[in-house]
Amino acid sequence: MRKLTVSIDRFPIAGKFTIARGSRTEAVVVTATISEDGAVGHGECVPYPRYGETVEGVAAAIEAVRPQIEAGLTREALQNLMPAGAARNAVDCALWDLDAKRSGIRAHVTAGLPRWPPATTAYTISLDTPEGMAQAAAKAAERPILKVKFGAPDGDIDRIRAVRRAAPQATLIADANEGWTEDNLERHLAVCADEGYALVEQPLPAKADGYLSRISRPVPILADESVHDRASLDRLVGLYEVINIKLDKTGGLTEALALADAAEAQGFSLMIGCMVGTSLAMAPALVLAPRARFVDLDGPLLLARDREPGLRYEGSIVYPPEPALWG
Repeated sequence: MRKLTVSIDRFPIAGKFTIARGSRTEAVVVTATISEDGAVGHGECVPYPRYGETVEGVAAAIEAVRPQIEAGLTREALQNLMPAGAARNAVDCALWDLDAKRSGIRAHVTAGLPRWPPATTAYTISLDTPEGMAQAAAKAAERPILKVKFGAPDGDIDRIRAVRRAAPQATLIADANEGWTEDNLERHLAVCADEGYALVEQPLPAKADGYLSRISRPVPILADESVHDRASLDRLVGLYEVINIKLDKTGGLTEALALADAAEAQGFSLMIGCMVGTSLAMAPALVLAPRARFVDLDGPLLLARDREPGLRYEGSIVYPPEPALWG
């Protein structure tokens, strides 16, 4: 007989994590644990206020489907039972893990991945003053890829240039988190192009991104808040070149794999991203890493304390999880 356990767990962030929408000093996650016949599967999600989610609401949404889960709910049936979002993600990933534990077949094999190689992840530079961001970038300058948070009301041009001066060899991704406007967008894109940024992520609010079709885009544009699951994909054609797949948006690995297939069929490149969570949240996302142009799964590197056992990071190289963690 199956048993579901739902918990709310807190992990301190090392310092402070700041984006255009605010700052955090801890990662608050919801963990779903499903046990059956001596096997135990785990899944973690990060409720996100930007999408109308709360920790308590997500935990309650999982509890609401306890009867179906404990009666033997499959991953396929779950997709119709719960909407895309953090709650479904935790359950979906727990079911993937449970299936792997019960069958002895690793999750990446079930997902059609014959090998599960290590990946190179981006490392995030939080929004700060130009001087503060330059100092942070200088400390991380030996990392191959830096994802840099922008979107402040003013001063982003100075920030863009300061980070490049501090990390001259790194591949840089600018993430505005919907913080730029039609009035300043073209200037910011031009400066990013001049400074050799590889991508600009979600420069405009998702509801206003149609403007991207009317301007010159000297740097490839990456959709984040504008893309959730396959239902959100079609309208992005002609606006973005790359999409950021996050399991907390797709509602789990099952839909993330389907979204990756659909996006590639429409000519999009992929980034595999994350919220600020623990290794348990990153592990299932790593199944998609071999398909991605960029991987941004640095959540545990931003924490003061991770789960045990956690993923193995060597610099910016992240290794697939051991079965004791997930999959």
